[in-house]
Amino acid sequence: MAQAAAKTCEVCMSAPGSHYCIDCEEYYCENCKFVHNRQKLSKNHQFQKASDRIPEGKSKCSEHKEELTLICNTCNAQICTSCVTGKHNGHTFSKIVDILLQLRGDNETKLRGKTNEANQNIKKIEESLNVFNNSVENVIKDINDEGNMIKRMVDKSVAQMIALVKEQSKKEKDKLMNMLSDAKSVLVGGHTLDRKRHELDKTRHDGRLVQKINNLKEEIDKLHFNSLPEFPKISFSRKSVAEDDIRQLIGTYNIR
Repeated sequence: MAQAAAKTCEVCMSAPGSHYCIDCEEYYCENCKFVHNRQKLSKNHQFQKASDRIPEGKSKCSEHKEELTLICNTCNAQICTSCVTGKHNGHTFSKIVDILLQLRGDNETKLRGKTNEANQNIKKIEESLNVFNNSVENVIKDINDEGNMIKRMVDKSVAQMIALVKEQSKKEKDKLMNMLSDAKSVLVGGHTLDRKRHELDKTRHDGRLVQKINNLKEEIDKLHFNSLPEFPKISFSRKSVAEDDIRQLIGTYNIR
């Protein structure tokens, strides 16, 4: 990848501008940076290496040949600072950098909320699945216990009822697994969009980036959670039976 042209110190105009003042938005050589940091008004200014700067590649105003750093809220157009006193006089404006900052903050907050909700849903589903599995096992144990009490007479009925419990409980567990899969898909989608958000942080700061971040915002809004239904439960109800009615010796279970 081609390297950006070296900057010249914007103070002495002779030495290489190896440092960039984030507050002044100017390049400084080593000596001028030292002087700048010793001055009372600028001693707390933050610097970064010029080599670490991401090229902004800003577009130029066709009329004033200046960088387009503002958005005219009235006209919904990119403008330079000279346009403010020209045909856009009296309009309201926003800095592109402020718009980007707001959009990034909104997207980060939304993503955090979405992923947190996804994690909470996954936890609830997994806990419910564990409880339900334990309940299913308990019901099967109850059925087996009662079947063992009536010994060989009820072996066939016990086997039939266990098979029915497993069949119907599997349907409920399949539903929970599908909900779990959907919730995990939302979480994966959130992580994917989060990576895209980080990639956009390294993108050139211009009007096109605003559109890209707005597109990302729309994708985030599309992350959808299905409302969680009431989770199934299973229980076993014992009942008194007559010896001559084997089938009636077996209690009933309920999944709801």
